[in-house]
Amino acid sequence: MEARIKNVEDIDVSYDRDHDVLYISFGGVREADDSELTGNDVVVRYRKGEVIGVTVLEFSKRVSIEAGEGTRAPATA
Repeated sequence: MEARIKNVEDIDVSYDRDHDVLYISFGGVREADDSELTGNDVVVRYRKGEVIGVTVLEFSKRVSIEAGEGTRAPATA
């Protein structure tokens, strides 16, 4: 599967702090009709066979966020 992004302005990113989940949608937010959980706790969302987004579970374990700044630390296995 591939994701085609015609315009980078069509990428929507949101973070749910209460559930520690990062959502990235391609082509605007759309409801998926299928999904797949990868081995690294990332859910790939599909609509009609096209990748429409990814959901990153336990996002805070992958990055270091300091006082509102988006400082990233390398992910560890």
